[in-house]
Amino acid sequence: MGDAYFNIDHGYLEGLVRGFKSGILRDADYQNLIECQTLEDLKLSLQSTDYGNFLANEPSPLAVSTIDDKLKEKLVIEFQHLRNHSLPPLSKFLDYITYSYMIDNIVLLVTGTMHQRPLSELLPKCHPLGSFEQMEAIHVASTPSELYNAVLVDTPLAPYFIDCISEQDLDEMNIEIIRNTLYKAYLDDFYNFCKSMGGSTAEVMCNALAFEADRRAFIITINSFDTELTKDDRYKLYPTCGRLYPDGLASLSRADDYDQVRAVAEYYAEYKALFDGAGNNPGEKTLEDKFFEFEVKLMLDAFMRQFQFGVFYAYVKLKEQETRNIVWISECVAQRHRAKIDSYIHIMP
Repeated sequence: MGDAYFNIDHGYLEGLVRGFKSGILRDADYQNLIECQTLEDLKLSLQSTDYGNFLANEPSPLAVSTIDDKLKEKLVIEFQHLRNHSLPPLSKFLDYITYSYMIDNIVLLVTGTMHQRPLSELLPKCHPLGSFEQMEAIHVASTPSELYNAVLVDTPLAPYFIDCISEQDLDEMNIEIIRNTLYKAYLDDFYNFCKSMGGSTAEVMCNALAFEADRRAFIITINSFDTELTKDDRYKLYPTCGRLYPDGLASLSRADDYDQVRAVAEYYAEYKALFDGAGNNPGEKTLEDKFFEFEVKLMLDAFMRQFQFGVFYAYVKLKEQETRNIVWISECVAQRHRAKIDSYIHIMP
């Protein structure tokens, strides 16, 4: 009976997002893109896909940053359409998706404020999915204290700030530590929200968020080597909603080098496969790319289940990867560096 009720409130939007997914570029489309010699060729090639004439009004010569901005703009238009027509609890779920982009935007604005950068320079760099009404108000703040209060008053991220970060921290903490502290609170909160919904949404989303939490734990650990971050502080940054919690995270917090991180991954079949063969040598895929490939597979699997909200999260993640792919190919074309032009992440066969 729950499935019938799901369709009454959310069936139209689920059908819509599945329609959007069918427009994701396939291998044949990418093959056409990597054969382009100029960005103008790339623009023409994209016209034959679901992107259509989205670059039609852009003057020549095209810049890669323009393509990137337009790709994001198209995703935002689609996402806002879904959000504007959604009913609770889907509307709340879609809001949660935007919080990760808000965290990145706030961290960008905080960094800019600390270094006295003008607002006109910072706002274009913010991700449009993470924009919020009072974003400009944050930049009016000239001190960490004013900034802290502006974030608390004007953004939905207030609970994460209150629980994790004090006014003094904004002035003294490394900006990446602030970002990861907020992400940890956000992921754990989003995980609990999805879990409380039960059913297929909980199964699909808890799986997806557990992977995201574990990926962050691995990356935080690897990036912390040869820095001033202590092992205790590193442990505090790990999200606790992944499969690594608690024993894997405890082992990661004690790791001193990449091989010890790899040894922790050995205990988890899916992560062992990602670390095997990962490297920076010619012919090897980076660990980051392996994570992206695994995420794509996870997101495509989410579309195999019906009557659940995971498809909305999965669609945004797949479009994010598609944007990274197109920007990568565009950069290779623009710089005439074709040796690695096909090093994109395959999404749809």
